[in-house]
Amino acid sequence: MIITNENSNKLAWDKMDNLLPAIVQDALSGKVLMQGYMDQDALTRTFETGKVTFFSRSKQRLWTKGETSGNTLDLVSVACDCDQDSLLVLANPNGPTCHTGAESCWFDGNTPAFTFLADLERVLAARKDADPKSSYTASLYNKGIKRIAQKVGEEGVETALAATVHDKEELKNEAADLLYHLTVLLQASDMSLNDALNVLRERHK
Repeated sequence: MIITNENSNKLAWDKMDNLLPAIVQDALSGKVLMQGYMDQDALTRTFETGKVTFFSRSKQRLWTKGETSGNTLDLVSVACDCDQDSLLVLANPNGPTCHTGAESCWFDGNTPAFTFLADLERVLAARKDADPKSSYTASLYNKGIKRIAQKVGEEGVETALAATVHDKEELKNEAADLLYHLTVLLQASDMSLNDALNVLRERHK
């Protein structure tokens, strides 16, 4: 169930002394970033400010993630589980989430390979306004959409050719090049991979 300020009173606050565990997940990549605890005031503050806020059990007060480091979490949505006693918070991180400086508090855990696409997309987005001499990506943006589209076409043909000759190693490399250039093209068009994925999701219904 999606949780809002209006229906948050339906949560099972009484089960755990008015504290519910809240797992924070990167809204773009799906990576699990951290776990904290929320009371009703923390959840209300989260909705009101758009910044993920917890109740600190050690400090015994509300604590907005990043209030000292600046590495805040921008709220996207909150959902609860089937028992209404735990929360799943989708957020967009502004910098590393873990106090160690790692992206996630589970930095030693296994991460599905597909989540790297979201990491790549963030890097590519950050290079849109960079000096064209600073990287290949920045130089592509500088050349414009027509050149980027041409590269997507070239990589698409090379990917298809690798498949037709059953060269799996070459197919793997060409597919990677195609994904990279397609992501650059979407970014240059002020779009994202999510826009394409949403179309696929709608078609699947």
